[in-house]
Amino acid sequence: MATLIDGRALAKEVNAHTKQRIEKLKEKGVTPGIATILVGDDPASQIYTRSKEKKAHSLGMKSVREQLPASTTQAELVQAVEHLNSDPTIHAILVQEPLPNHLDDTAIVNLIDPLKDVDGFHPINVGKLYNNVQGNYPVACTPRGIMTMLRHYHVPLASQDVVIVGRSTLVSRPLQALLINEDATVTITGRRTKDLAKRTREADILVVAAGVPNLIKADAVKPGATVIDVGINRLDDGTIVGDVDFESVKEVAGMITPVPGGVGPMTIASLMEQTVDLAEWSTEING
Repeated sequence: MATLIDGRALAKEVNAHTKQRIEKLKEKGVTPGIATILVGDDPASQIYTRSKEKKAHSLGMKSVREQLPASTTQAELVQAVEHLNSDPTIHAILVQEPLPNHLDDTAIVNLIDPLKDVDGFHPINVGKLYNNVQGNYPVACTPRGIMTMLRHYHVPLASQDVVIVGRSTLVSRPLQALLINEDATVTITGRRTKDLAKRTREADILVVAAGVPNLIKADAVKPGATVIDVGINRLDDGTIVGDVDFESVKEVAGMITPVPGGVGPMTIASLMEQTVDLAEWSTEING
């Protein structure tokens, strides 16, 4: 049976270290500040935003929520972002997706100061990641959390075959870059990939972020593989499941993340950790 990759336990360790770093910054007169812009009243976004605020406050950060109505214009949203860009007490800016359809989310992401881009989605930061630029810049939080888990559980990366199921710019593509930068051999696949199970059975590390409940069964997994399930799906009966059929795959895999309790907690922990990174880097830049 597979070793469980416990995201909740690891997130607690990461958060404890993050809190220590915050205390050291406060001794220098700096309180890390994160601001979330929420447009409209999407229920899932409301829940996610509240959980981030709660975690930030518990760690001792400043957390600000800019709650805007669904009728907000592009110009009004631009003004809100520019205000936060110029606020020296805010080190991290996050615009909660999804935005209402009439708003241009790409333009808004591009407007965020790259030095405050806690999600790691600004083209400048994405370009640095893909070019494996050395130095300080943020990366997408879910891939960052996955990399932290792999390192913590001593999963080899160099020369390993990694298959990612999913093509999103939020998770799959930045994770591909992070893994390539560690000398892994990475294949991106999707739900429509021809003979998907044949591809996934070749993976030493299998990451599934396709948004399809229980897509990956035991016969699609290489024995002993490390399986990272990014999916969070609510079934009709209210049950939360991942993109991996956990009960069958855990009998084949070497390591596996549960859902819930795997990647999810590490995403929030990585967001908090990266907010502190941005505060520290800002302090170094500004003396």
